[in-house]
This record gives sequence, C-alpha cells and structure tokens, in this order.
Amino acid sequence: MDKRRRLIVVEGIVQGVGFRPFVFKLAKTFGLRGWVNNNSEGVYIDVEGFEEDINKFMQALKNDPPPLSRIEKITMKADKVLNYSNFQIKKSEQSLDKITLISPDIATCSECEEDILNLYNRRSGYAFTNCTNCGPRFSIIKELPYDRDKTTMNDFKMCYQCNDEYLDPTNRRFHAQPNGCKACGPELWIEDSKGNRLEIENPMNFAQNMIMKGKIFAIKGLGGFHLACDGLNETSVSNLRERKKRPFKPLAVMMKDMETVKKYCWVNQLEEKVLTGIKKPIVILDQREGYDLPIKIAPNQKTIGVMLPYTPIHILLFSEKIKVLIMTSANVNSLPIEYKDDSARKALSGIVDYFLMHNRKIHVPVDDSVLKIVNNNQTIIRRARGFVPEPFKWESTENILACGSSMKNTFCISKEGFLFLSQFNGDLENLETYEHYKENVEHFKNIFSFTPKFIVHDMHPGYMSTKYALEYDLPKVSVQHHHAHIVSNMFENNLKEKVIGVCFDGTGYGSDGKIWGGEFLICDYSKFTRVGHLDYIKMPGGEKVIKEPFRMGVSYLYKSLSINNNKKEVNDIIYDLYGSKGINIINLLNSNINCIETSSMGRFFDAVANIIGITDIVTYEGQASIELEAISEMDIEESYTYKIIKQDMYIIEPYEIIIEVLKDKREGISAKIITSKFQNTVVNLTVTMCKFIRQNFNINEVVLSGGVFQNCFLLKKICRNLKINKFKVYIHKDLPSNDGGIAIGQIIIANEIIENNQIRS
Repeated sequence: MDKRRRLIVVEGIVQGVGFRPFVFKLAKTFGLRGWVNNNSEGVYIDVEGFEEDINKFMQALKNDPPPLSRIEKITMKADKVLNYSNFQIKKSEQSLDKITLISPDIATCSECEEDILNLYNRRSGYAFTNCTNCGPRFSIIKELPYDRDKTTMNDFKMCYQCNDEYLDPTNRRFHAQPNGCKACGPELWIEDSKGNRLEIENPMNFAQNMIMKGKIFAIKGLGGFHLACDGLNETSVSNLRERKKRPFKPLAVMMKDMETVKKYCWVNQLEEKVLTGIKKPIVILDQREGYDLPIKIAPNQKTIGVMLPYTPIHILLFSEKIKVLIMTSANVNSLPIEYKDDSARKALSGIVDYFLMHNRKIHVPVDDSVLKIVNNNQTIIRRARGFVPEPFKWESTENILACGSSMKNTFCISKEGFLFLSQFNGDLENLETYEHYKENVEHFKNIFSFTPKFIVHDMHPGYMSTKYALEYDLPKVSVQHHHAHIVSNMFENNLKEKVIGVCFDGTGYGSDGKIWGGEFLICDYSKFTRVGHLDYIKMPGGEKVIKEPFRMGVSYLYKSLSINNNKKEVNDIIYDLYGSKGINIINLLNSNINCIETSSMGRFFDAVANIIGITDIVTYEGQASIELEAISEMDIEESYTYKIIKQDMYIIEPYEIIIEVLKDKREGISAKIITSKFQNTVVNLTVTMCKFIRQNFNINEVVLSGGVFQNCFLLKKICRNLKINKFKVYIHKDLPSNDGGIAIGQIIIANEIIENNQIRS
C-alpha cells in the first residue's frame, strides 16, 4: 500500500488551546509522520502515512479537538511524499495579513486546581499554575503567532522540570506557553499602601490574615487589579466604599464555592452552569430570604453580582474562615481598570492598606464579564474576560472599523468573515479612558493584522468615539444610535427582513438633532424608519439631568400639571415638592436655555423614580431606574392611563401617567405598588404600539434593544405580553442590550451601505 501526503490548514481558535500537542499525539496514535506548527493563519499540518490512517486522523481532528478550541475551517490538499522520519512540532511562522483566532483568558481547570491544593504536588500553593486547558491567553499576548516569546511570559525562562513538561507530548503542559513553577515562574509579594515592598515569607498567608483583620487589598490578577476585602465584615465594606467614593453602586463579590453561593443566593441550573464553567463571569443572582451579607455590598437591591474564583491567586485567597470577598474592579472615578504596577500604586494608595503584587505583566487589560439569566436565557451586560476576543461569524469581507458608542464602549473590526468585538472599555468621558480605548484599537489592529478600509461611527458629533473616527483619512459611515442597537439584535438572531424595533435607552442622538431613547422603528440592515416615540420633553440643564434626576422629575411634572392647571397652581405644587430648586428648574424651562428635548425612556424612568422619592441625585449611571426596579413586584398587574396619538407617526403622551403617579404618592400608596404600576404601564403602551405598527406595516417580528431592557421586570413582562398577542419576540443573548453591543450593529449597517455602492474606498 502506497503512502500519501496531505497538507492541512486548520483555522479557528487553535492557538493557545493545546492544539499542536493534540495534533502531535494524534499523529503518533495513527503512525503518521511530518510536522505541525502555528502560523498567523492558524495551524499548519503536514502528514504522511497510509490513506486509511490519514482518514482516521482527520476524523479525530474534526470530531474530538481540545475543549477550548473552535475549528472554523479545515482545508486539505495532496502533495508529493517526502518520507519524513518522524512527527515533530516545528517553529511557528508569521504570514502577514492572515487572521488567527485567539482564545480568551480561561478560568483555572479542575486538574490545575488539584495541583495547587495538593500538598505533595510541586505546584502546591503556586499562584500561577496553568496548562493547555486553562490560564491566561488574550491578556498576555503581544503578537501572533502564539508562542512564549510573543507573550509577557517571555520574561521567565523555564526550569528543567517545566521545560521537560513543555516538551513531553504525554503531559498536559506540552507546549503550554504560560507554563512555570515556583522555581522559574512569576512570583507574588506584598507592598504597603505607599508601594514599599515588605519582607513577607508567605504573601498569601499574610493577605489572608490581614483580610480577616479588616484590611483592604489591591490584588493584581489576570486582566487588571481588583479591590478586595472581607465580604462578611461590614466595617471593611464601609471603609472600601468611603475610600473609593462609591456610596451606592453595587460591589461584586467572589465566593469560595457553590455551597457558599447557595447559602446567600437563589441559583437555578443554568446560573450554576455559567458560574462553574470555563469563563466564570460575574452572574447577577437573586438574594435568598434570610440573606445577611452586609447591606452596603448592594444597597437598595434584591440582587447581587457573584463570581467564583477563576485564577490560582483567587483560589488560594480563600480559607475555612474566608468564604466571601468583595472583588471589585480597581479603578477611580470612572477611569479605566488599573493594570500597570506603577499606575496602580499611584491611583490606589489612598484606598488600600496593602497591595498583593506579581511580576507577570498584563499586556491587555480585561475587566470581568457580567451577565444574568432571564427567561432561562443568558443575557450579557458586560462582555470582556472569558468572551473576548472570541469572534462572531459574518459573511462580509470588507475591513471595517466600528468605533462604538461613548458609554460602555466597545469597538469592533471585521476581517475575513469574522467580527471581533473588543472588551469593555468603559465610558469615554475623560482623557485616560480615551487613551486606553485608542491603545486597545491599536492592539487589535496589530494582533489581527488589520488595516481598516472604512470607518463607521455614531451620529453624535460630541462622542469621543466619533472624534476618533474623524481622525482617519478613510471613507466614513455615520450610523444612527438606535438603528445600530436594533441591528445588533437582528444580527445575533439572524434576522434579515424588516422588523419592528423597540429601542429604550437613556441617550442617543437622533436624525432631527434631538436626544432619542423611547423609539419604535421599522428596521432592516441598511435603513430605518421612525414610526413612533415617547413624546419629547425638555431636559433642563442638558446632560446634567443624567446625574440629577430631580430635574427630569420637575420637567415631567411641570408639563403634565400644566395641561389642566393654571401657572400658579403648578408652581405651588412643585414648590411643595422641591422647594426653591424646583422653581429654579421651572425658570430654566421657561427660558428654554440649555433645554434640549428628549424622547428618552431612561429619562422617563428617572423622572418617575424621583417623583416617587427614590433619589434626587445619582452616584452611578442608571441608579434611579435600577432602584425603581428593585422595589417592584412581578405579581402586581395594575397600571396607569396613557395616550397614543397619531400624527406623522405615533406619539406616546405619558402625562396622565405622571398625574396618577403623583396622586398615588400623595395618597400614601406604597412605592412598591407605584413602581410596579408604572412599569406595567410601559409594558402596556409598548404592546399597544407594536399592535398599531403591525396593523399598518404587516410586520410581526419585534426586536428589543437598549439599556432599559436590562430591567428584568420590564423585559419579562413585555416578552410575555407580546407573545400573548402572537408576536415573535427577539432579545439579546450574546451581545449586551446596552451600548456595549452597538459597534456590531454599526459594522453590519456600514457593510450593507458599502455593498450597495453607496460609499466607496
């Protein structure tokens, strides 16, 4: 029987996931000779052997690849037999302009956890243990192809034992690029709050002891620093909040194990699967009855964000006495997450008592991902660690850079049939975050050999992401914010025909120059028609209303009360509720200075939350609306009165809602009932609008997007009631409904415009 030779190219997530060792073992199993290596395209395989053995090899390659890999494409061709003498892993090569998919950073696997906790293992207690099935990937990669010398692990030369593992095809650390141990790998140490290194023999024991004594730590982790303290110590939690100047925004917690999680939270089967999976994001869970964690972890909430340990450092921090840790991103005043040692020392010295440091550099900062389970579906709130840079498939071949939104920014690039959505970059509100954003764009361009041919950006002229786009001397596409929201949902649900798009959020620049956010659109990929919206109302003070919801409360009350009352009566009512600051807002409204109009559902929620008495001033984005949802009850079905009028489009007039909310408030109706009735009314008007639109346009598919749909009360009831009325309803699952998913929508729309020859490179 004659031998055959096959040249094979495997594309997908095949680097940094143990693919070459897998191929090596497979070739040995089937008696094949040749070689395998990494290339910027993926993995190259050159095998020789009998045809039957090559076929078995190919079947195993396709059907049983490493668990972290994702094969997108396999190509194979025959070539002349060279009579190789063995099978080997060859040195990696780089091919310019070819794309390689990269694995995200993956949580510590069970085998490595066993190594760490086994007193007789040479990696017992070692805080940087990993193998080909787990550990750092994206956060340490400087460039491709993925080899140790192209990562931050290049600073560490493997000892003979680690090198033997690295070269042993039977070892699960065979060609594990971040491999190391106590003798040769990264190390931990302790610094005081001033950055002075302390002579501590066992940094982990010291950290545990100090945490139990109530101290606050900055812990350098996988993709950045966390601020950590004992989650059961009320004083520590209060001190952290005070020092960080974060009075109300919920803090994430890390719990030792599922037993601890179930002690404090309700956990369903899917939530447990996500919590214990290879990504280990923060999952928003409902608090149990009898929940007794410190109130200040999640003030005014019925939920808590929980994650399990996902690195050896985290695993080793826990003990019999430490079961719950506050583990919140280490950043200050809306700045990006700290990930560089010197910057962290400078920024965090006034917050922490100690630093737990290590000397493995973080090349790319990656925050924790956040998600929750709604209607037995995963919905992502923040897409970062564990997910990025896993791509989405897309048939486009154009190289497009989508610059994203300003809030909760992500950007996206398209190349060779893939969309690469960046990690969460934060809000582009200051120079530091903007520089962080630009660095991340450059990194994506570098590792994916990406050169944009087109730039797409939001219509808002004031967004930093828009200004960034305008710096490029390339063809540009401007995309309306809410159109991008709806199309991002259409993309992930594979919808290509026209849909009814319902987009509820806080801020989006409209094509009429006003601020939209309570929108009903007819959308496809290339264009949209606005067919309805929440009635316009003035925002007294412009963007100040976002942080001062009482301004919207006064604006809505003033307009609603003025319909049936004279000016003096209206002024007296508002003075009784707000005092002189209410009259000042009325004067601002009447002067029409800095009072841009908005149709924002987010601002409507803020107004009602304020009228009910939840808050006048917020300390984090969406606080008023989030706290409004938290006191609502799903089983309440009462609602308020509203009007929908038909002009050139449908206009929702919410003024009777406001009057009835105020009446209930004055009559002493509980806030729980008022908030539930209010949200039920939003559900009702949404369904009614969709019914009107279906009647006029004969469209039955409804797509929901926008940050307001992070409200589970609203999302669940709107989905339920639309389905009762025979609509097909589509929600986000793999992309955030907030602005973190906008960049995907921007690319899809821009690609459609480019393909229709409406713009040329």
